Amino acid sequence: MQQAAPQSFDRVLSSMCTRPHPTARDAAERFLATNPGDPDTYRTVADLETRVIAGLGELTGLADPQGYVASGGTEANVQAVRAARNRADAVTPNVVVPESVHFSFQKAAEVLDVSLRTVPVDADRRADPDAMADRIDADTVLVVGVAGTTEYGRVDPIPALADLAADADARFHVDAAWGGFVLPFTDHDWHFSDAHVDTMAIDPHKFGQAAVPAGGFLAREAATLDALAVETPYLESTSQATLTGTRSGAGVASAAAALDALWPEGYRETYERAQSNAAWIADELDARGFDVVDPVLPLVAVDLPGHLFDALTERGWRLSRTARGELRLVCMPHVTRETLREFVRDLDACRDAH
Repeated sequence: MQQAAPQSFDRVLSSMCTRPHPTARDAAERFLATNPGDPDTYRTVADLETRVIAGLGELTGLADPQGYVASGGTEANVQAVRAARNRADAVTPNVVVPESVHFSFQKAAEVLDVSLRTVPVDADRRADPDAMADRIDADTVLVVGVAGTTEYGRVDPIPALADLAADADARFHVDAAWGGFVLPFTDHDWHFSDAHVDTMAIDPHKFGQAAVPAGGFLAREAATLDALAVETPYLESTSQATLTGTRSGAGVASAAAALDALWPEGYRETYERAQSNAAWIADELDARGFDVVDPVLPLVAVDLPGHLFDALTERGWRLSRTARGELRLVCMPHVTRETLREFVRDLDACRDAH
């Protein structure tokens, strides 16, 4: 049987995953068989996880971070909802989110039997604090903001949303799964030092360049993890706050290796290159008469006609659309300027052929 080959990243322009850093790849291979879900048995990987959480705390402005390396943003978002529900005494708990949130919150609401209240965003595609305030009530257990939306790369007004949560005696969660590794090099207010954030999702396996799966779930207080913990009677450790239980140490080790290799200057250079690429492709598309959403972070949305989208897909470009139909171009670390130049050449050829 012929050995299968993995997907090449050469023409992947809409994914929020990327090639892992070489040291992260090597670390993942070494720790594949370890289980950080049983930290007293697998102590080396448990120590690495402690290092990763400390590193993520430094990155997100949290001096005494609590948390663990999750499978990704979906798990971290589910855990944020679960912790908020478990810590509240609401009879019919609800979670208030902008419509720009990741679809994982729909999963969380279904699994955890909470009501998800979705609120329209403003004209700039960001959360609207006034509109969200209208949906918050005594049974609201969690308010959510996004720092780097998956469709448009927008950063919600995090301090204003944190104030709403505090006024309602609710928890506040920030989904920075994609944006968290680029936002430290911007002037946005988005993390624990900028506002009273209770929990956060931040993924090393995106711009952090760790191997998949390596997400991050961070909490301000140990009590948040206590609210998630269940007894584990047959393990050496006596309780577990994670959702997945057994998990490969590959994600933990690769996240530690990536942080060691890249934080902070490597990540700064990656962000600056990606943002420059996003600005370049936005200008090229605008010059060709397309309606382009300006790239606040390294993500460009453009209103591209369907026949051009299909033609580019036929040429091997891996693309996706927003819910409103725009083409999404995500300038991840593997996306080079030459890749974008080739994309533009193909776009021009497709237009000329139409």
